[in-house]
This record gives sequence, C-alpha cells and structure tokens, in this order.
Amino acid sequence: MKQSAYADFNFNPESLALTEPVPLTLHPAEVYLNSLGCGSRRTMREALNVIARLLTADTCDASTLDWSKLRYQHTAAVRAVLMSKYSPAMANKMLCALRRTLKEAWRLGLMSIEEYGRATDIGSVRGKSLLKGRALAASEISTLWDNCIKDNSNLGIRDAALLAVMIVGLRRSEVAHLDLSDFRSRSRSLTIRETKGGKERIVYLTETGVQAVKDWLKVRLLEPGPLFYPLSKGQQVIPRRMSEQGILRALQRRGERAGVENFTPHDFRRTFIGNLLDAGADIVTVSKLAGHASPSTTSKYDRRGEEAKKRAIDLLNVPLKSTTNSSSQAACAPHTKQPKQTQRVQANTSNLKCPNCKSKELQKNGFQVLADGLKHQRFRCKSCDYVFTPLLSIPN
Repeated sequence: MKQSAYADFNFNPESLALTEPVPLTLHPAEVYLNSLGCGSRRTMREALNVIARLLTADTCDASTLDWSKLRYQHTAAVRAVLMSKYSPAMANKMLCALRRTLKEAWRLGLMSIEEYGRATDIGSVRGKSLLKGRALAASEISTLWDNCIKDNSNLGIRDAALLAVMIVGLRRSEVAHLDLSDFRSRSRSLTIRETKGGKERIVYLTETGVQAVKDWLKVRLLEPGPLFYPLSKGQQVIPRRMSEQGILRALQRRGERAGVENFTPHDFRRTFIGNLLDAGADIVTVSKLAGHASPSTTSKYDRRGEEAKKRAIDLLNVPLKSTTNSSSQAACAPHTKQPKQTQRVQANTSNLKCPNCKSKELQKNGFQVLADGLKHQRFRCKSCDYVFTPLLSIPN
C-alpha cells in the first residue's frame, strides 16, 4: 500500500509496534487465529496483516503489532480505508477479524472494557456486491466427466473420482483431508472430518460417483492414508496427501482439456446447492449437507438466476379469473376436487422446453410433490439428461 494511504492518519505508526515479543498465549491476534479452522485461519491472518501494515506504514504485521494499543481513532481510520479499497463483503470480513482480535485483547486483560468498547464501536460497511462465482450447467459437468472417461489413464481415473466428490458440495480443503477410511462404498457415503466449522458431517455420492472412486482405488490401492494422491509426470502414484493447490490445478487442467469455460472448485459447491434448491429440497436439509452453520449462509450460494424466481411465483395459488372468455367459462365450470395426496398435475408438453439446454426432446419421469402439495409431472431431457419439474400445468 502506498504511503499516501496513511496521509490522513494523525498518529505515530511506530508507537503501535510491540516493544518486545510476547508469548503466543498472550498475543491477541494469535489467540484469535488459533481458535479458527485451518482454512479460515489463513484468510483471517492475511486480513490482520493488511490492517497491521495499514496502521504502521508496512512496518508491522499481525504478529508484531500491539493490538492492545488500538483506540477508536485507529479503528475508524482502518474502516474508512477498507471501505474505499474493498468490496463491502471483504471489508466487513476484515473488520470482523479486527473486532475479534480486540475482544481477545480485552479477555487477556490487555484492554479495559471501556477501551475495547470504544475501539470496536465502528459500523459495518453497507452495500451489496455482485455474487462471486457461477453455477456450472449440467452440460458442462457432463463434458468434464466425458473428458475424464475418454482419458483412459491414471490421471483420467483420478480426476473422474475427484470430480465425483466435488459435485456433491465439498470444499476443496475438505477433499484434501479425506482419508480412505472416510469412504464407504456400500452406503455411498463420505465422512467429512476436517470441516470449516469443526462439525463432522456425512455426504453421499451418486452411484456413478461411487464407481468412479472404486476405479481410482484400483490405481491407488487400499493402503491406509489420504483418499487422493498426486501423480508424477509419468502418472505414477505419489504416496502423500494431495494439496488444495493440487486439486485446483487438476480441475483447471481438466477444464482446459474439455474446453469448459473458466471455473473454480468452489463453483461445484455453488452448483450443488443451487441444484438441490431447484429440485425442491428444503434449505435446512441443503444447509446440513453443505456443512453450513446457518441456512442464511446457504442462501448466499444460490446461483440459479431469475428463472428460479419465476418458477417460485408460479407456485402461488391466487384465485384470479382469466381475462379471456374461454378461460373464464372453464374456471366457472363445476369440477370435483381430488384429495391433495392423490391429485396430479399433468403438464402440457406442447411448448415445454428443457430449462438447461432448451431442447423439446423430453420424456416423462414420474411425479414430484412440490410446495403446493400436488404431484407435478416430472420430465427428463433426452439431450442433456437434465431432470426437472414444471410448476404449471400449462407452461409459459
């Protein structure tokens, strides 16, 4: 950060540096960071480093700044700079790290309750940023999968298993920490132990995904240890844990080979959450599968777009008569209402298209009970194999 960023700070940066090293157990930033998971720890340490450099003209980092000396004039100045240089979401994340560090300073007896209260009396940055990332189309995932299958090599087999695990909503760090013992082929389950919030959970693979992992185990062999290994240039298994960066490179390389537009490993997680919500799964269940502490966090991952909003509106049962005569007469015609548990809504397929690839080549695929309590006809696209349920008996 340039020196001009400090021009309006009316304090001496050197006065905020630690005069002598302190034990980690008495250092507010270290105590706070050690309370976090591995993934969050790395992110928040970098946030505190940015704040420390900002306050001291690049002379201190999170470990060498004396956080107990911060007062309201410091934190208010930090907020002003963060608000001007970062998105609201990122600025608020960094301010959260600052508040939590100062709270540890108070808990350790390094600040009085009044000093702590005044220093943290800064508002969050208002505003809403555009959602990051994207959801992958079913056709893109199919293209990636086909590219792995056609690559009849150890790399293709490993990447197919990696893809099978990523599409069920795991974080990259969670995949990296999977062990062979976490995989249960009979129950199609993976036990996720190294989670962001420290809460273990179980996720389930598709049948095809289970077979992909079993194929990889024929290459990896059944020795105890990490589930995913890196491969050498000669495509020989290297018996050590695959890193998060290695997972990123593997997926990026596969995307380039398959000709799929740029994506990140986390986009698979966004796709997983959006697809489940689109299929009618309740957000509490989706939140548990994703390992989120709150459904409100899950809602931020939804990338389904405007079509999902339209389909939600179509679920409304508003007793309004049509403005056309024919529809009005039909609406007034006597009819016998069937019980909700047996009443079915047959969709008119004359103008129906696949929401994924817009193909009209559809086949019926049973019924699905939606939020209105009725059984709606479900369809499968013959072109891209996408399964969906129209929400109106006569689609727009």
